[in-house]
Amino acid sequence: MRNVLLIAELSLREALRKRLVLILLILTALFVGFYLYGILRLQGALDARALDAGLDYDPGRGRRGLTGASVAFSAIFGMYLVYFLGSLMSVLSTVGAVSGDIENGVMQSIISRPVSRAQVVLGRWLGFSIVNVVYVALLSAALLVGVWLITGFTSPQPLLAVGLVLLAVLLLTSLTVLGSALFTTLSNGIGVFVLYGLGFTGGILSTIGQLAATPILVTLGNVANVLMPSNALWLGASYHLQPEYVLQLNALTRGANPFISTTPISAGTVLWAAVYALLVLGLAVLAFRRRDL
Repeated sequence: MRNVLLIAELSLREALRKRLVLILLILTALFVGFYLYGILRLQGALDARALDAGLDYDPGRGRRGLTGASVAFSAIFGMYLVYFLGSLMSVLSTVGAVSGDIENGVMQSIISRPVSRAQVVLGRWLGFSIVNVVYVALLSAALLVGVWLITGFTSPQPLLAVGLVLLAVLLLTSLTVLGSALFTTLSNGIGVFVLYGLGFTGGILSTIGQLAATPILVTLGNVANVLMPSNALWLGASYHLQPEYVLQLNALTRGANPFISTTPISAGTVLWAAVYALLVLGLAVLAFRRRDL
């Protein structure tokens, strides 16, 4: 365990040395500031329209109806961007976790010490998981708190939503570590992004299947979500971000929006995603044990 923590610490120092954390902080501040400025302008426009219509609006109680839905959808879309950026971060930060050291010739010196290959993989996974989870958690908090301060809108269950997004981040981190233990850095990055796209495609197919009453498309979408459950986790998170009046509005469209869900995620899907991440991490350990350096 001590060696695992040591490798994790080295991974964190590597991220700091490459200025990964600094770049993330700068870009994240720009993103949050830019997005919240848009929310501020939206709120100003809604307030102006309410005054013109002679409506008595209390910002502390939030909005309902179509004006409230516009604020809610803005917050939900902002969280989708957080999910996307977190997914991107998970892949790009971890894509060379193992293969990068092999290609640079550093791995020989690492495993020549009293450090097993399993400890290298687990330490790398732990270090980059900490970076990715902290990044997404802070970004989520900044966005949701910023929206609340500006508009008074609060998601019904933000902690559950953020938890599902973090699970998706851990899943992608584990999958990228597996690819890094098996393939070259470039091949790994391409492969993981293709799988990420598979999960998104599953959501699209399910939506089209429900609208067109085509069971085969719904089945294909469910299969894609089993093979890559990251998008299913986001859809589950989106449900917990929607107040009741927004859920009712989306229900009228029969779930035509593939980016959000009107039904909660099943406990089985969440459990499968967690088991999936652990299985993939275990496969990464086994794969690296057998890999020739």
